[in-house]
Amino acid sequence: MHPDRTSTRFPVPVDAALRTAGWQPGRWDIKQAEYWADTLRDHVSPAGHRHTVFPAAVEAWAEFGGLRLTPAGPGRQVAPAALHLDPLHGLHLARTLGDLGRALGTEVCPLGEETDTAALLAIDTEGRVYTLDHTGDWYAGPDIDTGLTTLLAGNRPTRLTVA
Repeated sequence: MHPDRTSTRFPVPVDAALRTAGWQPGRWDIKQAEYWADTLRDHVSPAGHRHTVFPAAVEAWAEFGGLRLTPAGPGRQVAPAALHLDPLHGLHLARTLGDLGRALGTEVCPLGEETDTAALLAIDTEGRVYTLDHTGDWYAGPDIDTGLTTLLAGNRPTRLTVA
């Protein structure tokens, strides 16, 4: 591949949004990811709820954590989401994420938020991506790449619940 060409890992508009935000293939900030993991593990809600941290979340944070993603274009089916990939947006939502994990038969950890709507992004132990907002819980994709593509390209996520 020519070094000036975009990768084929993401569709061109998603790749452009990621690169504009500072992502590049091979990006890996494990020190920051471990800081987030420790902060989430150490947090206990007033009711005693705790976050579960697992490899899929740490890997997603190491590669994409800290990025502020602004999509370009109108979106394919819905408005594309501007994202801030910082799991501490979900710090005080351990119970909500625990409830979702139990409903799905897995564990769920925060990934970031949709900055325009404050919807929480989350990831499960298998790497599946979700978004939670006032209208319900949504499935964005089976892995981080698909989840980011769904949200940044304006593809409609699948509703899991009705508020």
